[in-house]
Amino acid sequence: MADEKPHIAQTDKSSEDYDKGGYDAAVAAERGRQASVSLNRNVTARIQNPLAGIPRATLLKNVEDFAAEAGLSEQTALLQKGALVAQDPPAFEQVELLEELEKDALRNEVLHKWRQPRALYFTVILCSIGAAVQGWDQTGSNGANLSWPVAFGVPDAGPDATDYNTWIVGIVNAGPYIASAGFGCWISDPLNYYFGRRGTIFFSAIFCLFSVIGSAFSQNWQQLFMTRILLGIGMGSKASTVPIYAAENVPAAIRGGLVMSWQMWTAFGIFLGFCANLAVYDVGRIAWRLQLGSAFIPAVPLVIGVYFCPESPRWYIKKGRYNKAFQSLCRLRNTPLQAARDLYYIHAQIVEETDIIGKSNYVTRFIELFTIPRVRRATLASGVVMLAQQMCGINIIAFYSSTVFKEAGAGNLQALLASFGFGLVNFVFAWPAVWTIDTYGRRALLLFTFPQMAWTLLAAGLCFIIPKEDRAHLGLIAFFIFLFAAFYSPGEGPVPFTYSAEVFPLSHREVGMSWAVATCLFWAAVLSITFPRLLRAFKPTGAFAFYAGLNVTALVLIFLFVPETKQRTLEELDYVFAVPTRTHVSYQVRKALPWWFKRYILRRKGARLEPLYKFDGATAHDQVVAVKGMTG
Repeated sequence: MADEKPHIAQTDKSSEDYDKGGYDAAVAAERGRQASVSLNRNVTARIQNPLAGIPRATLLKNVEDFAAEAGLSEQTALLQKGALVAQDPPAFEQVELLEELEKDALRNEVLHKWRQPRALYFTVILCSIGAAVQGWDQTGSNGANLSWPVAFGVPDAGPDATDYNTWIVGIVNAGPYIASAGFGCWISDPLNYYFGRRGTIFFSAIFCLFSVIGSAFSQNWQQLFMTRILLGIGMGSKASTVPIYAAENVPAAIRGGLVMSWQMWTAFGIFLGFCANLAVYDVGRIAWRLQLGSAFIPAVPLVIGVYFCPESPRWYIKKGRYNKAFQSLCRLRNTPLQAARDLYYIHAQIVEETDIIGKSNYVTRFIELFTIPRVRRATLASGVVMLAQQMCGINIIAFYSSTVFKEAGAGNLQALLASFGFGLVNFVFAWPAVWTIDTYGRRALLLFTFPQMAWTLLAAGLCFIIPKEDRAHLGLIAFFIFLFAAFYSPGEGPVPFTYSAEVFPLSHREVGMSWAVATCLFWAAVLSITFPRLLRAFKPTGAFAFYAGLNVTALVLIFLFVPETKQRTLEELDYVFAVPTRTHVSYQVRKALPWWFKRYILRRKGARLEPLYKFDGATAHDQVVAVKGMTG
């Protein structure tokens, strides 16, 4: 069959049929191209362009039929040029239909990859504001923890402290994370389905705006807990949507650098929250109310600005609204040719995805996170990186730094100043990841930074043994906590949300991200509830040593179960996650680990590592190699 329909294809084949590869070959033959790689069992680790091998005449006819059925007939010629470029990205110079200006634009994608339209950067800025809301919400309670427990008669420090009070403080602080993990994250899928990415962000921003104002007026800890539960509904749906929205709008070459702005601006929000804590420190009994309520400030531009951004083109395609998707891509790309290329390429891969997965409802999609092999591997990898964010111990500082520094002998003002220093380091050291995340990759950053976080956290804990009278006591504790933050910020800081937003197929992206964020925030809730009691039982040295050990555990999990995703389109990642987990683990243990030992321990410069992934046909990444080779 020569014509390819733009609607999502249906199939009743089982996943076992796909594992055998028979259906992939049949579908490929039907569409006039080579046998495709199984998206469930890619045992050869091949990454394939879905347009590779289609004869030129067939491809042009497919595009013509697609344009007619999608209501884009007036763009047929442009879509055909885009499809020819997408079919073989490195060979765009040989596509005779292209004008010189269009070829210049394709060269500039590589040579000037940060030269993007204003609408794209406005969208990223809007997403950054959403992240700042998240960070500020976290740190408002950090400073307020020094005051509100006393104001509400549940002191967790000093002679009147009890175990009961410690649990109350932990539960109130955990309120947003309990609500996010239990409800906020999971409603993002239906919200996205009916209202789109922008509508979901608007919904979440409303909750983040009014709940923090309510917390400033609470009269007892029960009311404070309820306002923080409402805050969690907004936080969960926002954290599940904003990284997806950014990932779907940004080109592959800079996706990591721009999508990681979620963490960078979360760190900026944390820093601003510490600034606000200091600004109102000395205003008397209402200080903690102002510290909690000040988090409404970044929520205001988020509520107002979200509808000035273009909607996600992939969401429009998912809903069958191709004309809107093309308009959105035209705002997000430098030329109509690039918009047409991305539109048809996304469509072609989504057709392949749906041949494997088919249509499903919310409950079915959730179950399929654990039953469809390609999706299950993404679920495992995203779960590991999200769990690792809590295992590394960053949030014992982000949530309780003021309490930790008071345990180290600091006064209230000194504790807030030290927390301010932590927030500043966390933000400043997030910047390098804008460049390194797409250069060295997500996995490489994690494998480098986790060992550093383990020893710095252990060193900070051991410094509590130094007598409090010694001036080195507080100074060294603060130094190692700051050093810990400096290693966290370019590694485990930006990677989890960037990674989780890109690894799931479009059909499962909302529910997959909900799973990932719920995993992260559930364990954040566990940490928030248990750390005051852990600190009381283990003392600071034991608590820090415990989290140092968890860093080592997380390092092993990442090494075994987290594939690399840098500089691959969201569609090409289907083939990365089609590689069986056993194949990936075997490669890391039998090839990557021995190579690392020979290269960096035995210092054998001639050691070579055979790559795991093999590229079958030209993909978007090859365009980078081709253009840079031509320019010297």
